[in-house]
Formats: sequence, C-alpha cells, structure tokens
Amino acid sequence: MTGSQGTKKKVQPRQTRVKMSAEIDLPFEESVGYQVRATHRALQRFLQLKIEPYGVSLGMWYFLRALWNEDGLTQRELSRRVGTTEPTTLTAILSMERSGLIRRAQNKNDRRRMHVYLSPKGRDLKSELMPLARSVVATAVHGFSAAETKSLLAALADVQRNIQASLSQLDETRLI
Repeated sequence: MTGSQGTKKKVQPRQTRVKMSAEIDLPFEESVGYQVRATHRALQRFLQLKIEPYGVSLGMWYFLRALWNEDGLTQRELSRRVGTTEPTTLTAILSMERSGLIRRAQNKNDRRRMHVYLSPKGRDLKSELMPLARSVVATAVHGFSAAETKSLLAALADVQRNIQASLSQLDETRLI
C-alpha cells in the first residue's frame, strides 16, 4: 500500500490493530474523568431542582456559598474563589443584585475595586438552602458508611492534588 508521498505503508495484521485499539480506548466506565464529570452533573442537576423554588440559579449558588463564607469579597476575589472568569462573575453579580441577594460598594481607597456584600435576603437564604445542599450530599452517599464517605472525599482530594501537581509542572515548563 502506498501513502500520499508514494512511500510504502506497512499494513499491520488485524490482531495487532485490535490490540493497539484496546490500548488507546478508554471506556467510560473506566474513565475517572468521565465518571467525576457525570457525577458532578448529576449532583448539580439535583441541587438545581432543590434551590430553584427559592429563586436561586445554580450559577448564583456558587457565589452565595463564597459570600456566606466571606462577605465583602471583591469581584476579582469572587471570580477566583468560584473559578469563573470576571465577565461571568459580573453577569452573575448583576443578576443577584437585581434579585436583591447582594449589593455592591466601591472600595473607599481604590474606586476601581467593587466589593460584593450579601443583602439580608441573601444572608437569610443560607439557613434555607444549606440544609437542601446537605440533603443532596446525603442522597449522593446514601448507603455509604462514614468511613466510606471519608475515604471517597480523601480519594477525590488526592485526584485533585495529582492534577494540580501535573498542571503546575506543565505551567513551569511553558515558562522556560
């Protein structure tokens, strides 16, 4: 068989091609990435159904969680905590402001910086929504022992550390 340059290509026996295919395949049931993503999507959908009746979208949820943890963050700090781009954060903030969940205030020392504060309505939602989030988590680990849940969380933390370490190495090699 000849390639586009007129060179001869070796045709591999079918048995070798099948073996090579098996080495490069990654079935969904064996893919940690796929399984984590599918689990995350299911958890998000379940949580979304629980919090929607309170006028809170899934996008708002992450920002509320960050602000419940530390009120008065700047828009940039919120972006970093939630892991979104600043334009995405601004869109969410504007929506939350319209819904009466937060208010923005300029920094007195640096007028370019905007701080985001929970409104009483936004603050009060914590007592209503956190039990719903806990029930989503409880449903997810139903039938797990406390030790199994702890082990799952530790394994997920290890996966995150492994990926972060590899990302850091890649970042370092790109800088060289």
